[in-house]
Amino acid sequence: MDVTPLIRDDQQIIQSYAAGQFKISGISYAYGVIVSPDKTVEWVNAPQDMSALSLENFQELLGQANDVDVVLFGTGNKMHFVSPKLRQALSAKNLPVDIMDTGAACRTYNVLMAEGRRVVAIMMVSE
Repeated sequence: MDVTPLIRDDQQIIQSYAAGQFKISGISYAYGVIVSPDKTVEWVNAPQDMSALSLENFQELLGQANDVDVVLFGTGNKMHFVSPKLRQALSAKNLPVDIMDTGAACRTYNVLMAEGRRVVAIMMVSE
């Protein structure tokens, strides 16, 4: 019995994350990325560190808030919390963000995407 989830060939799957690089559907990325089932793009305005994080860094996702069930935010090798002010601002924009380390975000994205959930992963490569 095959228990592997059915994933369409055109869906983006995160194959690996290590040493600040992602391999997503056969392509390697060495910078922050935004991954959804239909595409992977560079996180253009990704901050260099968590202390610089603001609502502006999430602009690329704000227009998709009604089309996404959950946004997984991978914060690097360790989980780092965002400020309460930023969390409130994201919530006010109807953007449900779950914060976790990047490895956990990669694994969780794959599971939710395979379940057919409307998921986006936004991931930093540094701490």
